[in-house]
Amino acid sequence: MKYDLIVVGGGIVGIATAFRVQARHADYRILLIEKETAVARHQSGHNSGVIHAGVYYAPGSLKAQLCRKGAQMMKEFCRANVIEFEECGKLIVATDEVERQRLKSLRERATANGIPFEEVTGGQLKTREPLISGVEALFFPESAIVDYAEVARRMAERFMAAGGQVELGTQVTGIRERQDGVTVTTPGKSYDANRLVVCAGAQSDRLARLAGLKTNFRVVPFRGEYYEVDPRLRSKISHLIYPVPNPDLPFLGIHLTHEVGNRLSVGPNAVLGLSREGLPRFSINPKDLFDIVSYVGFWRFLKGNLRSGISELRNSLFTSVYLEACHKYMPSLKRQDLGRRKAGVRAQVIMDDGSVMHDFLVMQTDRMVHICNAPSPAATSSLAIADHILENYMKDE
Repeated sequence: MKYDLIVVGGGIVGIATAFRVQARHADYRILLIEKETAVARHQSGHNSGVIHAGVYYAPGSLKAQLCRKGAQMMKEFCRANVIEFEECGKLIVATDEVERQRLKSLRERATANGIPFEEVTGGQLKTREPLISGVEALFFPESAIVDYAEVARRMAERFMAAGGQVELGTQVTGIRERQDGVTVTTPGKSYDANRLVVCAGAQSDRLARLAGLKTNFRVVPFRGEYYEVDPRLRSKISHLIYPVPNPDLPFLGIHLTHEVGNRLSVGPNAVLGLSREGLPRFSINPKDLFDIVSYVGFWRFLKGNLRSGISELRNSLFTSVYLEACHKYMPSLKRQDLGRRKAGVRAQVIMDDGSVMHDFLVMQTDRMVHICNAPSPAATSSLAIADHILENYMKDE
């Protein structure tokens, strides 16, 4: 049987793509292939669970466009499918005069992106969040929290109920594009389709090269390590608490995050990972490690970010150092308030010149679409990404 579409990748972006295409084309034969035995086993099931408003993203970027649309679509999906989410809002807190000045650019971005916000003085901040220390803040009421693993599972259920097929535990070993379609090879079987969409997360660069595409980037894994916070503090923190980003650093920084189920976490750091899919501390995958150390783009990246990299490593190795970063905006947090450690792995695309690809990155051929870089807010944007693929890369469908 020849499929109309094969989607590779059972993370939330791949599932959303299969789900949206099936919903729009009820007569299509669509196959989703996932190498794990369940969906959402990697980034989609190990993140902070935030439905982002989109304030951090450059106006006009794909991230900015799709995050705004995707957040609305995500909330609508949750309402329609009785999935719990909470609009707790986000406070971006400036803790000194330097950060107060940086808030100006966030105001400009929020205005340009059409995101509602409120300006909060230091006194108002103390009233809203007595445990949080800061000189000024911006409040974004539309930011929310949800369990993205549950969302992904529900999307998969809806996709299959509409006639879609899911093959779990199936590793893709070959991709061959022809003039009239694409053949996807697995250890026990080959599948033919008119079109292929690859949403492979941490393996996206490898599958792009497997399909014969020339890439000028590589996925480099970064571990994001969180601590669960004493549940007794959950009721004392009313909003998501985020830092003002430092434009000289590649990642956002440690923040306090509400999670569904009345949980609170603090994190993440962003320490170099030695395994693209290894969640336990000190996970090492020899193939992934070789890909990192043999890649010139990584060394160019490291040259420009060595100081922050050492700082993140210290955060990872020493809880006391991690706690110091938290004390910047929550001075009362104590070591005994930090519970078990958990982690996710961010699949970050680094370009050959050592620069970080911050926006979504899509590669296209006549029969294939590869989502090569989908960092945060990919989960928030997943349904909008799916529609973007349909409207811009499958126009003749």
